[in-house]
Amino acid sequence: MRLGFTGDASRSLLVVDDDAPFRIRLARALEKRGFDVVAVDSVAVGVEVAQEAAPRYAVVDLRLADGSGLDVVKALRDARPEARIVMLTGYGNIATAVAAVKAGAVDYLPKPADADAVEAALLTDGPLPPPPEHPMSADRVRWEHIQRVFEQCDRNVSETARRLKMHRRTLQRILNKHAPRT
Repeated sequence: MRLGFTGDASRSLLVVDDDAPFRIRLARALEKRGFDVVAVDSVAVGVEVAQEAAPRYAVVDLRLADGSGLDVVKALRDARPEARIVMLTGYGNIATAVAAVKAGAVDYLPKPADADAVEAALLTDGPLPPPPEHPMSADRVRWEHIQRVFEQCDRNVSETARRLKMHRRTLQRILNKHAPRT
């Protein structure tokens, strides 16, 4: 695993994600687009790279095995205030999006994000990137929210149902179904 950048410093990109297949695929796709990519799998290594190499761009997963990607965002902001950081997550909600932007991310994308969307978010200078070509459906957003609350409640159906103000049996039926298409 390479921890230093070797090419053009203006195209240096740190990818922090603990999902190895996704991280490798995204890193390769962005390297083909001209970025000098260092891809790591943990908060600890991400913070180390941010402090030592201070990349120009970063793509950081919100939930990592050893902590929150927000810690990497803060380290990147401290090391290089002008860095453009995109936060990725499979558990998106308004509260985490606000926290990511407050920490210093310029955009917040749902996983799995493709390389085109990531590149557009990294390189767009305006306050908001263009709308996604294929946004998630309302059913998919609802399903993602229920899954996130379910995970936050340690997969306890009764507690999740109480927090969502939903009958437990209704929640169980939803949880037993496959995710709606995006």
